[in-house]
Amino acid sequence: MDPHYRVAIFGSARISKEDQAYQDVFRIAAGLAREGLDVVTGGGPGIMEAANAGHKSVGGESHSIGLNIKLPFEQDGNDYLDIKQDFDRFSQRLDTFMSLSDAVVVATGGIGTILELFYTWQLVQVKHLCETPIVLFGPMWPKLIAWIKEEVLSRELFDQADLRRVFLIDDPLRVVEFLLRVHRDRAKMEHVCVNYDKYKSEFSIAP
Repeated sequence: MDPHYRVAIFGSARISKEDQAYQDVFRIAAGLAREGLDVVTGGGPGIMEAANAGHKSVGGESHSIGLNIKLPFEQDGNDYLDIKQDFDRFSQRLDTFMSLSDAVVVATGGIGTILELFYTWQLVQVKHLCETPIVLFGPMWPKLIAWIKEEVLSRELFDQADLRRVFLIDDPLRVVEFLLRVHRDRAKMEHVCVNYDKYKSEFSIAP
């Protein structure tokens, strides 16, 4: 597999094509494809399909990748994958996401999406991942961050520094712009994460 910069996009399998979240994620993935970035999803329907379809709508040499989980009620891989791998276990699939992905976008989703978010965040917290920014996209996330600050951070069960790599961005084009900035800066410096505070002031909305 070519060493492209890869963006994991997490989100619900239950989102329809008519939903604004589907259309927004389609736009994000298309924007990433235009710049030659790979997209990695769970390979299924809903938000995953939106990301893979958006990426494939542009073409080019970058890859639309699906890491599909085998479940009795879902899910077959969507029709927009250049590369597909099937998994029997969520744990193995999550670790593959982490090994492949340089950045993470978390869109609207349920338990599975929340699992993917917190698994990524945990690895960032314990420094198993260093240069992987987490973008929270969509209206459901600001209230979660506010809850974490009120209920977790206030009890000193969480450090302020743990919020540094989480970015709340509510516009698809801004998501693409942010990820491109990180990608370009990463090529210029040893540790792009030293710029995260600056990025937050430029891109992230207040929770």
